[in-house]
Amino acid sequence: MATNAARHAPAIDPVVAHAALSGLLAARKTLPPKLFYDDEGCRLFGEITRLPEYYPTRTELALLAAVAAEALAGVTEGSALVEYGGSDETKALLLLDSSPQLEAYVPVDVAASALVQVAGRLQRSRPGLAVYPVVADFLEPFALPRSVRSRPLVGFFPGSTIGNLDPAHARQFLSSARPSLRGGPFLVGVDLPKNPAILLPAYDDAQGTTAAFNRNLLYRLNREAGADFDPDGFTHQAIWNARESRIEMHLVSQERQLVHVAGHQIRFAAGETIHTENSYKYGVAEFAALAAPCGWTSERVWTDAEQLFSLHLLSARDA
Repeated sequence: MATNAARHAPAIDPVVAHAALSGLLAARKTLPPKLFYDDEGCRLFGEITRLPEYYPTRTELALLAAVAAEALAGVTEGSALVEYGGSDETKALLLLDSSPQLEAYVPVDVAASALVQVAGRLQRSRPGLAVYPVVADFLEPFALPRSVRSRPLVGFFPGSTIGNLDPAHARQFLSSARPSLRGGPFLVGVDLPKNPAILLPAYDDAQGTTAAFNRNLLYRLNREAGADFDPDGFTHQAIWNARESRIEMHLVSQERQLVHVAGHQIRFAAGETIHTENSYKYGVAEFAALAAPCGWTSERVWTDAEQLFSLHLLSARDA
């Protein structure tokens, strides 16, 4: 049985430690996906989006480029675009550049350093655009900047990030976003169900970039949560759960291990996994049905020619 021992006692970030222990001390071990996005995680995810196997980013970009002006044609002058998970401005720029009514941009993300870089790039490339980054977990209550509270708002949630939430949390997020956006429209990217032969390589690429992204969680916990994981003692696994219509990512322990995290002992059996992420895939009607009880109507839907990805323009029913 392997026992991992830290050479030095690292400083513990209580927020990271609490998030990790909430899942690792459960009967079926999990880690929350928000822990993926430290600086190295953001860098690795950027690499993933450019992989040949990873169809979602290039498909959504092409779809946004084709329909952005149409999707936001009714947006009010002086509006602000609020992007949930806005650690990179590439997709938002397709909306901002095609819709001059959008005069401000509010990227919301947990990755503080990524937001600083976003703001710096936009200050140079779009000096007339007002940019107000918000460092926050958008799944928790947060306040919009005072500077945009009087502006009409447009929500943007690209990347099929909605699929990383289990359906109950997705409904909770959609319900909270509606009053936060004050009745404004909400453009959401949703990955469609498809052949596992396309899905699985997107989450387990031949280059091993997604595996490195997954294992980076353990390096982060070693650095920020007082952990002593041996990342090489865990392998990356992606599986298609057809019953739940989701891709699952796991880290699989290669042997019996005893790991310490923020002073707690955590035992792993050989073959035991840490469930690190889900990516739910919703058909067009399924996502509309998910959003409906949250006060949203799917007004318009666009899909690519290969039926890989969809964009839903949601409108608040009480708007």
